[in-house]
Amino acid sequence: MPSAASAGIGRAWTTLRRALLPALVLALAASALAYAAGLPDVAARIWTASTLAILAVLLVTIAGRLRRGEFGLDLIAVLAMAGALAFGESLAGAIVALMFTGGEALEAYARRRAAREMTALLGRLPRSATRREGGHLHEVPLDALLPGDVVLIRRGEVVPVDGRLDSPAAVLDQSALTGEPLPARRARGDEIMSGSTNAGDAFDLVATRAAADSTYAGIVRLVRAAQDSKAPMARLADRFALGFLGVTLALAGLAWAASGEAVRALAVLVTATPCPLILAVPVAIISGISRCARHGVLVKDGGALETLAKVRTVLLDKTGTLTGGQPRLVGIRTRGDMAEDELLRLAASLDQGSAHVVAQALVAAAGERELALEAPEEVHEAPGAGIGGMVGGRQVALGGWDFVAAATGAAPDDTLVGWTLRPGTVAVAVAVDGRLAGALMLADEVRSEARAVLDGLRGAGVRRLVLATGDEDERAHAVADGLGFDAIASELTPADKTAQVIAERGNGPVMMVGDGVNDAPALAAADIGVALAARGSAASSEAANVVILVDRLDRLIDAMRIARRARAVALQSVYVGVGLSLAGMVAAAFGLLTPVEGALLQELIDVAAILNALRALWEPGGGRTGKIR
Repeated sequence: MPSAASAGIGRAWTTLRRALLPALVLALAASALAYAAGLPDVAARIWTASTLAILAVLLVTIAGRLRRGEFGLDLIAVLAMAGALAFGESLAGAIVALMFTGGEALEAYARRRAAREMTALLGRLPRSATRREGGHLHEVPLDALLPGDVVLIRRGEVVPVDGRLDSPAAVLDQSALTGEPLPARRARGDEIMSGSTNAGDAFDLVATRAAADSTYAGIVRLVRAAQDSKAPMARLADRFALGFLGVTLALAGLAWAASGEAVRALAVLVTATPCPLILAVPVAIISGISRCARHGVLVKDGGALETLAKVRTVLLDKTGTLTGGQPRLVGIRTRGDMAEDELLRLAASLDQGSAHVVAQALVAAAGERELALEAPEEVHEAPGAGIGGMVGGRQVALGGWDFVAAATGAAPDDTLVGWTLRPGTVAVAVAVDGRLAGALMLADEVRSEARAVLDGLRGAGVRRLVLATGDEDERAHAVADGLGFDAIASELTPADKTAQVIAERGNGPVMMVGDGVNDAPALAAADIGVALAARGSAASSEAANVVILVDRLDRLIDAMRIARRARAVALQSVYVGVGLSLAGMVAAAFGLLTPVEGALLQELIDVAAILNALRALWEPGGGRTGKIR
């Protein structure tokens, strides 16, 4: 099979490339022993054989890159090694081979260091479904589902296909699709999107589309298409290739023509071998990636780190990114002589019997206030509507206004209802002993560090900030108020978010920050995608170039500062290294350096460039970066 053969050849070639550096080091050690033992001819043959081996591998590599339309600085190394062999300077050729092979090994290490194993894109998508057939349940592959099939969706399961609800009610967690953390209640006949999670009792769904044509599958295709359309980053070193090669060949030719000595041209080529470009850049990039990891930020590759340093436009998702992604208690209003803490205590005590996200928020709020909760009795829950039961001998009911009104037999209190009508909030009415006792207000609040993060982005060179969310326009504006966004794009589908990213590219490199499945296509389409993985989805982490591993948005600023410093250090190493190389080339052209001396000088320049590049590991004020706080 051709594909299997090609894969086998690729693995063998990779293994060979990894073995070059240790084999070359052993060969040079053997040549040193031979030379010390008074066998210079044996040492020269080892130098020649080593140079030929590296030269052969390098020629194959260059041929492959040229077929892909890539052009780099490898050609100078080829000319230097070939010239050294042609003019009998085998030691100089071996030194150049060692420099180049060391650079290749370091670059490969950078790729391995950056390539982290992420969760699969389809981690949430079920592989099978439970279909009703003739009064029986059958587990069938997902691709076997057809429109009209009736599928049983158990509690906690992900809806595998788009469909229509065929049960009295359903409670759905759609946060992975819409970004909205509050569960949605659906009635018989309502449409349900695939990718939603059943947060209530089991229900039946009549499939309206095949799995391959459903919402979740469409999001996956958007991610793949966006990833495929994004051109790979060129190596930073290769951007200098053509100009540096032209200067090198011109200077070598002039030295030969002016002096009549070919060895001067060789000395220029050997001194010009651009290892500061080949070595310093990966070292600085590895250092930057390592520093980001200590701050809890995973940068997947060097290209992502470089792009992170050049971002000019940032789009942020709302739920789970700009906000915490979970509802929190933000207000309590009571009626009569009911105290606020007592109202919360009774409500939270009853909610211990519910798995609803709002119930969990109320229990957590009671815990923060150190309220003593009681075990509820006679609990009965209407999914998506409310819950009732006994707490300490008192009859308690809480939920939506209609549910509590039915429990009290009275109309809702207009004053309390008006208090709860705020964008971005959800109200929980509470009745105690058959009378309305008050209301609790919950909201998905903006992160405490959000304003500082946005100001930090401005300070890091970002010129445009955009809020991109699937929420309603009124809620989006309420959340963004006072945060200093340049634009607010609301009610966006995953495809709309992707289009928004593409539209913003005219303002410079674009970063998209999100956490849900619905953000994954936009993360993949952006020049740099950043996913919050602490509570985010597998799809967003897979699509993103940068993954924040802790639930802290301010780590994004840390990562951008680290990326800018790493890129600055890399460029500084390149400029200084190339400058020193040019000075050495001029000296070689005037006959002040032999080929071996030029190769050794280049080694010293390499060491200086690498030591400078290692500065990217340290904070500007001195000292290594601290670990994750």
